[in-house]
This record gives sequence, C-alpha cells and structure tokens, in this order.
Amino acid sequence: MDTDHVSPADLAALRSAFGVDDGGESALGWDAVRAFEAEHGVVLPEPYRSFVAEVTDGSYQGPPDYGLMPLAEMPDDWGDDRPVRDLSRPFPLTSAWLWEEDEEDDDRSEEEREALLDAVFDHGSVVLGTDGCGMYWHLVVTGPQRGHIWNISGEGAGPFGAEFGHTTSQPGFAGWVAHWAAGKPWFDAA
Repeated sequence: MDTDHVSPADLAALRSAFGVDDGGESALGWDAVRAFEAEHGVVLPEPYRSFVAEVTDGSYQGPPDYGLMPLAEMPDDWGDDRPVRDLSRPFPLTSAWLWEEDEEDDDRSEEEREALLDAVFDHGSVVLGTDGCGMYWHLVVTGPQRGHIWNISGEGAGPFGAEFGHTTSQPGFAGWVAHWAAGKPWFDAA
C-alpha cells in the first residue's frame, strides 16, 4: 500500500467501481484538496487524495451502504454533540479494540477512557460514510495507521485488510473499494 503515490491502475479501478465518467466535474479539484489539507494540517493518503481531486468527491452509491461522503461532510447520523474533529492529531489505535468487551479489564479511569474513545472517533481520520446503526468507515490520515480504513462503531474499532484478519482484501482505500465492487461481505475471512 503506497500512501504517497497514486497508481494509475488504482485510479482507473476506482473510477470504474463508482461508474464515474463525467470528466472530473464531480471531483473536488486540486485547489480545494490542498485548501482542505492546509486547513486541517494533513496530507490525504493516496489514492484517496487523487480520487477526490480528479474523479469524484462523494457518491450516492457505496461503499459504504449509504454512499461515500464528500470530503468535508459528515453522515447525517453523526450527531451534533461530538467533540470538534482534529484531523492533524494522530489516530490513536494500531490494533482492533472492542471496548464493549474489555470494560471490566480496562485499567483506565473513566475520564481517560472517554478521552481515548473521543480520539478514536475524532482524531486523525476522515469519515468515508456509514453502514447505518452507528457503524462508520474512516480513512486514517495521521499516525501509524495512515492510509488504512477502519470500521468504528459504538462497540469497537477494527482495521480493514487481509493483514488484520476478518477480510481477504487488500488494505487501504483502493482495496476497500475493490472489495465492495466485487460484492463481497465486509467480513469474509474464514
């Protein structure tokens, strides 16, 4: 997974998966992408960066189930009471965390736990969209997991990609979209 350089083959596959053939009219454009990056203190990982700049900035068709969100927008069910998102602060996880299962074994204070949960939802990632029921797909833009896709819900958070288990597909935005385009269930590993 190369997060710094876009593969023309990946970009063509993304364009095909979303059925975008409008000559870039639905894309955000490079000036807007660079302005977003400057405002948030990040550089978006490839191929997502080139995808929103050159192909399209969001789509009503998936992934995820309710469509791909435009770069600067949030799903309708995100809520207005969330902390301010800070994309420049590193995404805090490097492995799956099912916080609902480890509440009793967690040595953190309630305040530390809440701060970490807020960071999982609000630091270092852009929200790609929702599958409903509070399940969100995030693209990590800052920290050790930069370029990886994470599924974050009220019960826990886990990375997408064969190297993490649960799926047979490649990690990152291109792998995530290819998995969806192939009609595979999200968690298809035996």
